[in-house]
Amino acid sequence: MEFLKRYRDYNGYLRELFGERVQKIPLDAGFSCPNRDGTISDRGCIFCDSRGSGTGALIDHCLSIDEQIIEGRIFAEKRYKAKKYIAYFQSFTNTYAPVNRLKELYDQAMNHEGMVGLSVGTRPDCVDHEILELISSYGKDYLVWIEYGLQSAHDITLTRINRGHDVASFEKSVRMTNDYELNICAHVVLGLPGETSEMMLDTARFIARLPVHGVKIHLQYVVKDTPLAVLYEKGEYRCLERNKYIETVVDFLELLPPDTVIQRLTGDPVQSELVAPMWAGDKNENLKLIRERLEERDTWQGKKYQRSTVGK
Repeated sequence: MEFLKRYRDYNGYLRELFGERVQKIPLDAGFSCPNRDGTISDRGCIFCDSRGSGTGALIDHCLSIDEQIIEGRIFAEKRYKAKKYIAYFQSFTNTYAPVNRLKELYDQAMNHEGMVGLSVGTRPDCVDHEILELISSYGKDYLVWIEYGLQSAHDITLTRINRGHDVASFEKSVRMTNDYELNICAHVVLGLPGETSEMMLDTARFIARLPVHGVKIHLQYVVKDTPLAVLYEKGEYRCLERNKYIETVVDFLELLPPDTVIQRLTGDPVQSELVAPMWAGDKNENLKLIRERLEERDTWQGKKYQRSTVGK
């Protein structure tokens, strides 16, 4: 098996579809989150910062959607020579608004030269049939993905991190979304408080039996001004060691279906805000080590995947 084919990487998947580099442009549309505005909680997830795990382009810099896309296109063309783009609604919960407002924002983003796709990041408890019908309507002309934060397949962990929904909510939304023939990406986090190696791999097995088409694997790192940072400073939370993370990612990949698109293999923290572990800031080195470990173990995505007809 070739070095670059040991997992189905996202850039390769996009090249298969479009024949050239396609770059995501992350967007901050000014949404909130029911886990922060008091609807569910006013504390948010313990790892989430004031930008809602996004760019902060609207909050910090007051940039409109149009301005963010223009800046994103300039950057993508200069750095990657990209001429095709995906509008990625990233910050906070990007279905948490009336449908007419969502349509206005999505339309605004798609009305730009070179835009070939739409990706909407959200929570599994913030979609309904009307919203899914709206998002799926863009599939006539664009590549469309919806990204759900799962984080863990264990309710005890979701409670511990103040996630505000349970695992059943994720599964229900995935099955409902699949009826609209949308591409579904699940976000998971390795190294969450209290999780063992086996619990993390249970999450891979859980995802593998659902109609999930892509996965983003994140490292649980600690950033400033979050509840997790407080726990870390008190000595009540310890981050994964680098070697442990690398090994767990490889184990995780082995359990996923071979056709699942791997959109991310690690986190990408803002260096000035990172508290721990400091190695999390060296994304290129971490990716290199994951690829090398796949080679060393002579393993690949899907090697231990067991197809099941139950739950599909």
